[in-house]
Amino acid sequence: MPAGGPYIFHGHDVSYFSGKARPAFPQKELWFREVLPDIPMIKRRTGVHYFPAVETPDGELWQDTSEILDHLEERHPLPALYPTTPVQRVAAYLIELYGDELGLLPAMHYRWSFPESVAKVSVDFSTPVGDPKGGAKFAERMAGALPFLGITAETAPAIEAHTQELLDTLSTHFEAHRFLLGDAMSLADCGLMGPLYGHLFRDAVPRKLLYERAFPVCAWIERMNRPPRDQAGWLDDDRLADTLGPVLRTMADGAPILTGAIASIDAWADEHATPGDAAPGGVGVQHVDFRGTPMSPAVRGYTLWMVQRVLDAYRALPDAGRARVDTALAGSGWEAVLALRPKHRLVKRDHRLAWDEASDPATRSRGARNGL
Repeated sequence: MPAGGPYIFHGHDVSYFSGKARPAFPQKELWFREVLPDIPMIKRRTGVHYFPAVETPDGELWQDTSEILDHLEERHPLPALYPTTPVQRVAAYLIELYGDELGLLPAMHYRWSFPESVAKVSVDFSTPVGDPKGGAKFAERMAGALPFLGITAETAPAIEAHTQELLDTLSTHFEAHRFLLGDAMSLADCGLMGPLYGHLFRDAVPRKLLYERAFPVCAWIERMNRPPRDQAGWLDDDRLADTLGPVLRTMADGAPILTGAIASIDAWADEHATPGDAAPGGVGVQHVDFRGTPMSPAVRGYTLWMVQRVLDAYRALPDAGRARVDTALAGSGWEAVLALRPKHRLVKRDHRLAWDEASDPATRSRGARNGL
């Protein structure tokens, strides 16, 4: 690729994580071109077949949306996506965590549990490759995977109640504020776009739900994909809007899934993890309650990687900064997540997760401070 050319964004409108990374490019006024994912090229260069992926003007290939956003923020710091003040910074990472790990429940349920949604997305997946049968085969495979996420006929009512409450609280917030942290896009908004755009906004059944129940959320989605040029910034004095409190409390419905997953990963790693070795994709099943409903989702190693992002941001703060965060998030339901102290840590090595060779919590804390 010639030096000075555009970023090449390998994405798809119906892709969960494409929706998360895409808005950062127009927000930062970057030259980019979106193409359908070149899976063989991505696999050849990274060893994994996941997208979105980004080819940079100088020939690098980025994969994993959290790292894509990290790289963009480092290379193009203005306008900023990552707050530097304690409360807004930690809140942004928490909402990214929700979007990546817990937003899967409403997104996957509404996409794969309803025949109307399945029919539409089957065509959406088939058209880019010109194979009308390929999307249907993929849909059948995905529908069979729902129980591994904890999505069953028994848990569906709780997931739908969670989704409707989230849409209601978000609607109230977006009636008063254009973005989650005020009047400018942030990492928090990008994180939430994962489940909200590619799945809920574009799929047949949830799109109707959003149009009828959550017009302000629909307007926010359009703002995210076409960022306004007159953004005034985040709320001053490191504040969170009063209307964001109910949003965070609803998102915290899934906090027991996260804390349970970390406990399960630590227990597995105590017996099986070898520093430097690749981490497994899954480590069994946990049994938790989601809005009072028993749920048994699989435990994914990647959950620890995402929780680490929050904890690193939180623990890198000075004592006074952590105290401000604790006060701001008191009663939000996220206290147990911020209190986590995983015994094991994951790092990225050649685009794959591996067990960190440094296991001393004090060492990890110093590393987090240096990387803030």
